[in-house]
Amino acid sequence: MLRLHSELGRQFGGVGSALVHMARRPELLCGALAAICTVITLRFALSRAKDVVKMAPPPVRFFSRNSSVIDLYMGQLDQMERHCHISEVSVILFYAPWCGESISVREEIDQVAEKLQEQVLFLAVNCWWHQGKCRKQMNLFYYPVIHLYQRRFGPIEYRGPLTAAYIHKFIQRVMTPLQYVSTHSILLDFLSHYEPGVLGYFEFNSSPQPPGYLTLYISALHALKRDHQGTIRFGVITSKHVAEEISVTHPGTIYMHRHFNSSLVFPHEVINFTAVNVYRWAHENRETFIHWLRPHGSKSLLLNNELKKGPALLLFFPFSPLAEKQPLMEEITEVILQYRNCNNSKTIQRILQYLEENEQKNRDVQSTGPLFRTRKPCCNTVILSQLHSIAQTHNICELCINQTIGIQPSVVHIARCSFVEMETALDSFYLREQSFFQLQSRTVECSDFLSYYSPFNYYTACCRTFSSPIKSEQINVIASLELFSNADHHQGMFSDNSFPHIEDTATRFLDLHHGHVNITGLSCNTNKTLNFYLLDSNLHWRFATRLGASECAQVQEFATIVDLWDEVHYVFDHKQVLDKSSIESIIKNYSRVYSPLNRHLIVGTKSKAQEEYLIAEATTQTFDSIVLDAEKNVLLLYYTQWCGFCTVLNHIFIQVARLFHADDGILIARINVAKNDLPWEYMVDRFPTILFFPRNRKDLSVKYPEDLPLTVPNLVRFILWHTPQLVQQNPFKCCNPECIQKAAELQKDRISQLESELKRLHAEMQMLHQAEKQLVYQLSVSRHEEHQLKLHNRALQEKNENLKHHNEKLKDLYQQRNAELAETAAKLSEIATVSKKLLNENILLKTYMSSIEEELEINKYVSTSLPIEESELPTTHSENTEVQSPN
Repeated sequence: MLRLHSELGRQFGGVGSALVHMARRPELLCGALAAICTVITLRFALSRAKDVVKMAPPPVRFFSRNSSVIDLYMGQLDQMERHCHISEVSVILFYAPWCGESISVREEIDQVAEKLQEQVLFLAVNCWWHQGKCRKQMNLFYYPVIHLYQRRFGPIEYRGPLTAAYIHKFIQRVMTPLQYVSTHSILLDFLSHYEPGVLGYFEFNSSPQPPGYLTLYISALHALKRDHQGTIRFGVITSKHVAEEISVTHPGTIYMHRHFNSSLVFPHEVINFTAVNVYRWAHENRETFIHWLRPHGSKSLLLNNELKKGPALLLFFPFSPLAEKQPLMEEITEVILQYRNCNNSKTIQRILQYLEENEQKNRDVQSTGPLFRTRKPCCNTVILSQLHSIAQTHNICELCINQTIGIQPSVVHIARCSFVEMETALDSFYLREQSFFQLQSRTVECSDFLSYYSPFNYYTACCRTFSSPIKSEQINVIASLELFSNADHHQGMFSDNSFPHIEDTATRFLDLHHGHVNITGLSCNTNKTLNFYLLDSNLHWRFATRLGASECAQVQEFATIVDLWDEVHYVFDHKQVLDKSSIESIIKNYSRVYSPLNRHLIVGTKSKAQEEYLIAEATTQTFDSIVLDAEKNVLLLYYTQWCGFCTVLNHIFIQVARLFHADDGILIARINVAKNDLPWEYMVDRFPTILFFPRNRKDLSVKYPEDLPLTVPNLVRFILWHTPQLVQQNPFKCCNPECIQKAAELQKDRISQLESELKRLHAEMQMLHQAEKQLVYQLSVSRHEEHQLKLHNRALQEKNENLKHHNEKLKDLYQQRNAELAETAAKLSEIATVSKKLLNENILLKTYMSSIEEELEINKYVSTSLPIEESELPTTHSENTEVQSPN
């Protein structure tokens, strides 16, 4: 009790001291009261504030009702789990309805679902609706997301291209992650694939799932889960004889095939035999010599990181993931295996032999039928030798390989043949060349003949005779302008430079062909080892166009070599066919010490209107003719479109160009270095850069000093000081009065030119001042109109607010009337029910009354009938007595 009294005393003492302080300083009391009032008012205002955020509308179906995809547009994860437990393989698309990629992938998923609806369950879940379980539990950061489940294994996320073919292929890989190898041909096909392969040998005689089989199966699914491209293939050998071909004898052995290094066997004694360990072992020891690049479209360092590893050969071609046979892919694999086969491995030679046999089979299959035709036709221009009996005549023919018989060569966008392809055709053609000679015919005659070396190919030749001697460099012009210029073959038949001369192609490959350069093991014989990368041109053709491919190419096939270390870029000839021989030729030419390949330079476009400008626009093609013109002094500006300071210098260069416009000996030019590549000796390392190329001595070019301010007078002095003519005519270096007089006359002419230019500039300045005044007046008028529009807009906003308020009132009245109508309808329904009950009761009463009336009538009838019968009885008795009395 004493302690309690002491505590109370202390508290009251503290309160008293606080009151004493407040009495001494009344501003503290006022501040505390103001703070309390502010808090109370804020809380009261916030409690009465209305919700300003409109509730989101309920979601709608993302897929159509007729679709094979089950659309859980409310985000029901529980229903998704129930569906996944029922199906063995299920594909789940998590989408957002507003996402553009989700909308585009919807059609692709529909196409795949129509084909695989009997084997795979397709689900789509809306993970954007805020009230759905998917939004609350999944926490996705991007859309769309595709997950696959295989017998409750998963999720396996798909991160590949969002096209139907690639999604379909990935689902097939998940459905059958293991390839069963039962014969020798299937084994060779598995080993000849460019992707690394893992094989497991199991005996299925005693059990459908032998020990270790399920582990390998799950490890294949782990590989697909970690790598959506599926760069490691998994297979199962089911035959003992097939397993002995790769030196595998014990069941349960896991074998990893490698092309250039020794193959490996999974070490059961060192590593635990689990699915994750098998995948890690295969991933760490894999051997890849071909890489697929699939940029996702946004900012990425994928290409930069790969190109930094060394020289790269990029191959663009249309790839179909669902195709059973990929002939071009097999040819590329064959070339790379030969290129990297440094030790002449017998295994690789066996694989190469198998690939060549498959290639020959594909050719035989394609050559069957009444009209024989191979994969792609190609044409070249051929000039025949002169006959001894005919002087000054030439026969020019268009020779086409693999052309269908009876059809004249349509040469629009047809590729030209390489020298190796034309060698056999020329032998067959020259055997019958005399049948194509004619005497100065103005018509074109075409003939078809079979190859004596390949009876499944037809050659087509169209020839014309010319009377004048023709040089080899003129053959392209003749072939395009004169060879087929008649009316019969003028309608889109031949175009300019469509068929280059065979000699042009022969010079490119002749030294290579006769040198017998072998591609086998070439990667180890030179210091220019190439890395090989493949890109699907159906998806990434825009990268090819940036690297030098033609945007209007009908067949999207392209090859290029990029070497960042040496800063070189070589482009495959667009007119050649991308096949085994062309890929081999570009690799051989690049691997040479003195490569015959020409460095590719980006060329900018130049319009015809630019020719009339004061400043000449130079490009890669016009650099020599404009800048290196020996008769002119050229001032060249290096600029780019992203250089901000370069645009500031435009008015300075325009003024200088006007000053020297009357002088034909001085040319002001510029070049956009971002769109035009130049040789190394003409490149600069900073922008803007100004170089002066004097006439007759272009090798003595001069750079504008960096420490000198860039103004019109300084730039004019720089040009005049380094101009050779003016240096020779410098009056201070002359030794006689005549030279001084000539120099003075030249200076007078120059001064008169400058004065005329100044007068013209003053006139332009006056015009600019007048235009400025007009602009100021127009701005004032526009500001007044803008003010008027603002006032009108405010009035419209007020009217809009009044209409909204009136609309709200009408809505309230409408809701009130609806409520009253609902009440009256409820009352009328009650009255109707009561009236029905009353009608039923009335009917019952009527029936009851009718029954009572009938009973009453019956009772009345009975009561009336009984007295009559009693009265009749005595009369009968008396009658009987009267009858008996006479007796």
